[in-house]
Amino acid sequence: MTCSDSDYAYLRELVLEQSANQIDPSRNALFDTRLTPIARLSGAENLGDFVSMLRSGQTAHLHRAVAEAMTINETSFFRDMRPFEMLRQVLIPKLVERRAEERHLRIWSAASSTGQEAYSLAMMMVEHFPELAGWDVKIVGTDISRQVVDYAKRGRYRRLEVNRGLPARMLLKYMTRDGEEWGVSPQIRSMCEFHYANLCAPLPFLPTFDLVLLRNVLLYFSQQDRRTLFREVHRKLSPNGYLVLGNAEQAEESTNLFEVEFGADCYFYSPVNVF
Repeated sequence: MTCSDSDYAYLRELVLEQSANQIDPSRNALFDTRLTPIARLSGAENLGDFVSMLRSGQTAHLHRAVAEAMTINETSFFRDMRPFEMLRQVLIPKLVERRAEERHLRIWSAASSTGQEAYSLAMMMVEHFPELAGWDVKIVGTDISRQVVDYAKRGRYRRLEVNRGLPARMLLKYMTRDGEEWGVSPQIRSMCEFHYANLCAPLPFLPTFDLVLLRNVLLYFSQQDRRTLFREVHRKLSPNGYLVLGNAEQAEESTNLFEVEFGADCYFYSPVNVF
């Protein structure tokens, strides 16, 4: 039994409801690839039968698994170097100057996937900002997929993963080979922590951040969900902090919350005081 058009429509609506991730009908084949293993584990003979199980309401616990399986987790170390150069040349120096008295920095890697963005940022800060050695620096990564959060917490990556974007010098300096995997050094791991979080839900457990990286995720959200997320980010961002988006993303839905600045060929945003 294969999936019908109505089955795919149901799956798209389920994913939207659970994660605010909008999946275009042209990408229905992704359901076949990503959900077939879950269907088999649940005892269904095929994806069509699995959808029938989901519709019955007897397997509500699998709704979250479906949403997590369909979450896009494409990432790499130092993905798109331009933002990292902007961070190194412009934003981190500004934040170091502003936080010189407190010696305290909090950074949020939203939609952190398997952790490469957070670990890359930690490596960059250790490499280029030795004055931070005595500071309280924490990079918090969050993702809607518990599976990738657990992966990030392990801090261990396959050869193919470290070969994508991580310079050989930094690989040897900040990671240790263990068989077929490379483990992130204790120094870098101590700067990072990872948690499950749904970006379209309130995030009460998170602190206030000096810097928020919200890259390459907004295109999967509806306009209303983007507005909700920007309000939440504004609430979690310190008054003189910064928001960094992906190169193709904008905060046009929230011009009353953020004002755009420009540096190193990349846009970044500062929060606007809202009373």
